[in-house]
Amino acid sequence: MSTQQPNILFIMADQMAAPVLPIYNPQSVVKTPNLDALAEGGVVFDSAYCNSPLCAPSRFVLMTGRLPSKIGAYDNAAELPADIPTFAHYLRDGGYRTALSGKMHFCGPDQLHGYEERLTSDIYPADFGWVVNWDEFEKRPSYYHNMSSITQAGTCVRTNQLDFDDEVVFNARRYLYDHVRGNDKRPFCLTVSMTHPHDPYACTEEYWNRYDDVEIDLPSVQIAPKTRIRIPGACSSSTRPTRPP
Repeated sequence: MSTQQPNILFIMADQMAAPVLPIYNPQSVVKTPNLDALAEGGVVFDSAYCNSPLCAPSRFVLMTGRLPSKIGAYDNAAELPADIPTFAHYLRDGGYRTALSGKMHFCGPDQLHGYEERLTSDIYPADFGWVVNWDEFEKRPSYYHNMSSITQAGTCVRTNQLDFDDEVVFNARRYLYDHVRGNDKRPFCLTVSMTHPHDPYACTEEYWNRYDDVEIDLPSVQIAPKTRIRIPGACSSSTRPTRPP
């Protein structure tokens, strides 16, 4: 049996909702032929969970295998401490050549966190401009999501996000070709991290028209019913939502 270490190509998409993918929901109208082919010839995890609803903390958890509370990854302005090992550190220690192409949103001076090289810049700056002002926690920061992502969705010729992802894929493919032609005998771990399908929801007409004749279901929202709960020591009962059935 061969003991040769396998090459690793880690492809990551931002803000992709698993429940709408056909590999998890056969009734879905979403068209993902390439993902379907990968699933058909691979393994699909149906009990995998994200430990943070925010982008950057979620990536930091994925890279370190540690909870957000253990590494201080509370928001999108959090800095992943450089002394916390990631899977890239462990793979390098195990003899791998590691590279990152695309988005990771590392805040602070360390823009590698175990990767030997970055093939692209990041789509977001490395500063701490997204720090929440807890002195005015009721004031909504301008960068927070709002309905403009929905109301302004539609076709476009180009966007910053489209250009970025094209660069990410181009550099990743060039890296693979160079690796085959090169003399580095180490196995590689290449992370390819794209910003789509993160909003703004703008795409070229080619992809928009794929759903011209498709009836897309509206989101189903379940609101938990309210019940009266008596709290010991309280002067009156309080209304709290119960868990949905």
